[in-house]
Amino acid sequence: MIIGNLFSIFTNKLKPKLKDTSKHQGLRNLLAKQLEAKGITDKNVLSAIGKIPRHLFLNSSFEDYAYQDKAFPIGAGQTISQPYTVAFQSQLLEIKKGHKILEIGTGSGYQTAVLFAMGAIVYSIERQNELFKQTSTLLPKLGIRPKHLSFGDGYKGLPNHAPFDSIIVTAGAPIIPKPLMAQLKIGGRLVIPVGAENQIMTLLIRKNETQFEKHEFGDFKFVPLLEDKN
Repeated sequence: MIIGNLFSIFTNKLKPKLKDTSKHQGLRNLLAKQLEAKGITDKNVLSAIGKIPRHLFLNSSFEDYAYQDKAFPIGAGQTISQPYTVAFQSQLLEIKKGHKILEIGTGSGYQTAVLFAMGAIVYSIERQNELFKQTSTLLPKLGIRPKHLSFGDGYKGLPNHAPFDSIIVTAGAPIIPKPLMAQLKIGGRLVIPVGAENQIMTLLIRKNETQFEKHEFGDFKFVPLLEDKN
């Protein structure tokens, strides 16, 4: 598995366009320190941010800016979230090695890679076929192998693979989809930005078959979660 030794494998074995250098590693280390200063305390999250080469998930024109704490366009009207947002959502999940995680919105695959580096077994859905194809090709090249990647409607989740220890939604939803709530294990955590223009980062913890504990963590801004209307 590549994640355990990303630097040497990237620099020695990948094609030039996928090259990872000591400069990139240094920038990742600085980014992890910046996120820690901003309040990210989960060492597993910070370690994953320090391992995953974010520049490889962006158009090459953004490479010089890849380790700034900013969001960037990735095509199909979507964005790669800023690293703080990725880290914040990942921290709320409280991932332990072997946790079964459902990600709604694969996007560039960066959040997927972070979850994988944290030891999660990742299932992911992407609504944009263009991004789904790109990510399905890229992740294996980086040695990042989610358990399941699919093209489909994130509002519906993956009922055939449920239940999940946690679910993360990486796009803004006007409501919390009930199918996702139903696919959580008892004690499971659903992290989702809720709202139309701006979103409130929301955490639901499933207490039993019918009850959920709700926590809110302030304003964020995401692209909208797209629903299949057919």
